[in-house]
Amino acid sequence: MRTISATQFKQHCLQILEDVDPEGIIITKGGRPVARLMPIDDGKTSAHLIGVLERQIHITGDIMSTGDRVGC
Repeated sequence: MRTISATQFKQHCLQILEDVDPEGIIITKGGRPVARLMPIDDGKTSAHLIGVLERQIHITGDIMSTGDRVGC
């Protein structure tokens, strides 16, 4: 993850905002991390997760049941 000082951020903030990558940027003050700049998740970035667990999860039983047997 990229790290920049608060002074650098202040001087170049508009350019930094345009170039922020998905990992984000750590902003430091006096060499100490004070903030993390992250891009907003617009919902499009999670599309790659659809189908990731195909053939890795096996459903057994009634998926609509809570498993509670009260009243049986």
